[in-house]
This record gives sequence, structure tokens and C-alpha cells, in this order.
Amino acid sequence: MDRLHSMRIFAKVIEVGGFAAAARALDLSAAVVTRAVADLEAHLGARLIQRTTRRLSLTDTGEAYLERVRQILADVEEAEALAQAAVREPAGHLRVVCPPAFAVHQLAKHLPRFRARYPQVSLELTVPGPVETVHESHDVSILMLGSKPLDGHFVARRLARSEVITCASPDYLERRGRPRHPSELMGHDSLLPPSSILQGGISFQRGIDARGHAEETVVHEPQATVLSTAHLDTTYAAALAGMGIAGLPSFVVADALLEHALERVLPEWQVLTTQIYAAIPTRKHLPARTRAFLDFLVETFGGEDHDPWLAAAGCETPGYGCGPAVGDMALRAAMA
Repeated sequence: MDRLHSMRIFAKVIEVGGFAAAARALDLSAAVVTRAVADLEAHLGARLIQRTTRRLSLTDTGEAYLERVRQILADVEEAEALAQAAVREPAGHLRVVCPPAFAVHQLAKHLPRFRARYPQVSLELTVPGPVETVHESHDVSILMLGSKPLDGHFVARRLARSEVITCASPDYLERRGRPRHPSELMGHDSLLPPSSILQGGISFQRGIDARGHAEETVVHEPQATVLSTAHLDTTYAAALAGMGIAGLPSFVVADALLEHALERVLPEWQVLTTQIYAAIPTRKHLPARTRAFLDFLVETFGGEDHDPWLAAAGCETPGYGCGPAVGDMALRAAMA
């Protein structure tokens, strides 16, 4: 029995959730996959997987073994990458997990440049929803963090800072007027997450200094919410259509601001700030493809505690600060 080969098969069965799916992913027959796991269990003298007609689940022994197997496979890959790094270009399969909104509005449009630069690297992009910690089964995790500090056994590189800003279409603002103070939002139509997510109102801060102190703080509790949805792109589409004033991340509305399809409302006021990182599981030696992708992301987005999208649109918030969070649930919804 090739024990390392069996470990790879076992890890793939758990990753994809079934023997048949693992066989397809590995281009093996279902019988070979089933036999490899059975031989591994026989060698260990312990059952790793509980099999039923509907689903697979790990035994306690299987869970502990899988954790060590993943580390062993990662170490093997690192050893191979270290030996090959001096004689080969970045190549192979790269797995990236990313919040959907960032994947759609930012990452996808930059990937052709990465592909042109590294044609031997293939990408697999997973967009499950909010990403707040490293996914061990992926090479790179793009994290969105608000008030939470970086926490975990991983290495992270900053990509950028992004503010959630209030914005609306010029057509809407011509019809309804341009608010000059958060208190004037009471007379406007709002496009916001559901009230179950947006708890305690929206905190606007103006004149934030380097210590995070605000010259003025106003808490706005929306009254005329004409559209409530946790789906960010639906809110974005409704704002473009002139339905009302929305709160959207700068990386989502960047192109619309540049094309004057949307206009920032209350540009002197800060609502919510999130930090964006590219993170990897802690490893001494990175495969060349992973290092190349990390460098590409930092190069593309700047790698600083700075909002490049508002800067490009010429509507940065005056002063510096990391504005208040509207609660972790609201942040997760806004970044989904």
C-alpha cells in the first residue's frame, strides 16, 4: 500500500463529501478509492469514516487523523516546492477562497493579468460567503475584518482598507436632494440590510483623528427603508436604478463612482471600515504559485491601510480613522 497515496485519497473523500466525487476529482475508479480507504483503515486498525446510505461522517479517530494527514500532505508539498523553486516558474493548481462581492467586483477583473503573467498556474475560486478566518483546505484566503483583530495560526498580508459609504444615483439625488448631514437622511428612501442584521442604527462619525476620536457622532435610525436585503448586489443594482440611498463597500461601487453612475453622499462622514487581507496557513516554505499570487494581490490593491477605491474616485473621507463597526452581523452581511 502506498500510504501517502492513500492519505491523499482519504483527504479528498472528506473534502468533496463522497467516494464517487473523490474518484472523479482524482480521475480514479470508485473501486480504487474505496479500497484505498479500506486498506488505510486496516493498516491503522481503526475506522476513520462512518458510512451510511445517505452521508459520510468522520469518527473521532478519523477527525484527529485527518488533521495530521492534511499537515503531512502540506509538508510534502512544501518540500517539493522548496526543491523545485530554483528551477521552475510558478505552476500548478491554486485554491483561493474569497467573499463573493470582492470576487465579483474586484478579483475577477484582475485575474486575466495574473493569468497572462503566470500561464502555468490554474485557479480554483471558492466564494462561500463571508470569509473571516483561514480555510485550511485552500492555499489563499481573502479575509474581511472589521473591529476584530487578526487571530489564528496563519500568515496574513494586508491588501487594502475599504469603507462602507452612503451613495445614490445622480438621478435620485436630483429628484430628492443631496443630504448635507446624517439627520437629513430621515427624509430619504433607504436601501439597507434587514433590521435583524442592522441593529442599533447606523453610526456616522466626522473628523476622526489618528487616535480614533471623532469631532461629531450621529446615530441614524432609518425610517423609510424601501428595500431590505442582505444580498449586496441586489442593493447595488437598486441604487444604480435610482431607488434610494444605499450603504455599500467602496470596492463594490468603485467603477460606478468613476463612471458617475453613483455619487457619494455625505463624503465627510465615516460609517464603517473593513480591513482586507490575503492569508495563508502557517508554512515555512511556500509553493512558488502561492507566493506569486500573494505578491500579485499586494501589487494590485496597494498593500496599505488605505482605501484605494475612494482615492481613485476622488472622494476619500477627510482625515484618518477606522470608523465604528455596526456590529459583526452587519459587517458579515455587508461583505457577503
